Amino acid sequence: MNSKTAATFLTEHLRHKIGDGRKLCVAFSGGLDSSVLLAGLAELRDTTLPEIELRALHIHHGLSQFADDWVEHCQEFCQQRKITFSAVKVHIDAQNGGTEAAARTARYQAFADNLVSNEILLTAQHLNDQCETFMLALKRGSGPAGLSAMSADSSAHGYRLLRPLLDLTREQLEEFAARSQLSWIEDDSNGDARFDRNFLRLEILPALYDRWPHFAQAATRSALLCAEQESLLDELLNESLNVLVDGQRSLSVEGLKAFSAVRRSALMRRWLALLGEKMPSREQLQRIWDEVALSREDAQAQLVLGGMVIRRFRQRLYLLPEFQSLKDQIICWDPCEKLMLPDGLGFLEIDIDPRTQADGCLIRQPHADEKITVRFQAQGSIEKVGRDRARQAKKLWSELGVPPWQRDRIPLIYYNEQLMAAPGWFITRQALTENNEAQWRIVWYVA
Repeated sequence: MNSKTAATFLTEHLRHKIGDGRKLCVAFSGGLDSSVLLAGLAELRDTTLPEIELRALHIHHGLSQFADDWVEHCQEFCQQRKITFSAVKVHIDAQNGGTEAAARTARYQAFADNLVSNEILLTAQHLNDQCETFMLALKRGSGPAGLSAMSADSSAHGYRLLRPLLDLTREQLEEFAARSQLSWIEDDSNGDARFDRNFLRLEILPALYDRWPHFAQAATRSALLCAEQESLLDELLNESLNVLVDGQRSLSVEGLKAFSAVRRSALMRRWLALLGEKMPSREQLQRIWDEVALSREDAQAQLVLGGMVIRRFRQRLYLLPEFQSLKDQIICWDPCEKLMLPDGLGFLEIDIDPRTQADGCLIRQPHADEKITVRFQAQGSIEKVGRDRARQAKKLWSELGVPPWQRDRIPLIYYNEQLMAAPGWFITRQALTENNEAQWRIVWYVA
């Protein structure tokens, strides 16, 4: 294949892969793969599709002593081809699942933060990368979802992501680069076999390719078959999942009990995927079911999953963040000012006109000797207006249908040591007016 034929082959391949996409951002490391992708797209723009808006985004991880040199190389590469270039520095926390995982997480977050409206991100993974991803998933003991490896066209990260080189081998990319006289960066970390992917690439896969030359294609075919199976399961289980999940995106425990263990696990996985959570292990799924879903009715069982928590309330499972405890906080409030609440809970504001129709609670104004505070934990008996007798705080919250994890996150208005109101939920008998006392309305604007 001569250089013209190689260029034509690649541009036609890319034209087919990008479809009607014209606003393109390439994740440009400066290595062989992304250099071929970016050069091929520039050639497509210059010869066939001048309406393509092309730019390159380089992520500066700071992990190599040569990182600054790589930025300069990438910038020069783009200047030669009249491609808009930008570089973004990221911080890598190696304690977050290891260096490889932390770098990948930081990289994709940087992409999400820097893409503009309607822009498509293109990354340069190829057939051999797909084979490596499949093998790594196999090493982890992944099921069909994990073994599906990388999708050629996805929106899992909140934006459209294309991988147009997935069905081309590294050898094909090397041939194009050589015939086009491209220069590229060789990352010094690629030779470090301590990293799992490098170990596969350097120590394992060469022997497999030598024995079975089409091993990468076969592994990729298996990944595609796994992806098809997952897609089929999604279709078959979607109706059941829609019935089990309510408007708050909680999952019915009673509904799950009607299914076999295998189908129940599949539905729980799809529920977590719907909420954007990473796929749990088989052991974690079983623990969610045994320790949370089937726990005693009066138990406040929970299971930490990544940075989130699985909890149950009234026979439904909820996926929640790990909330900051506010039960010991006492905040003095000057009623002339808006009060910002902690931990992103919004703010409280007072409307002195009782005729206002805004949501909130209408209570008497404090006496001269009463200090206003906001707290987040009610104790003892509460004389709620509309109840025939006082209730213990725990019982009252239960009657109102407030889940346990929200009960210490609702602002409570106190005059001295007397509870007056929980805006949006109730007022107490002590908050009622007598002898035409002045009133005001307290409104809780939730974030």
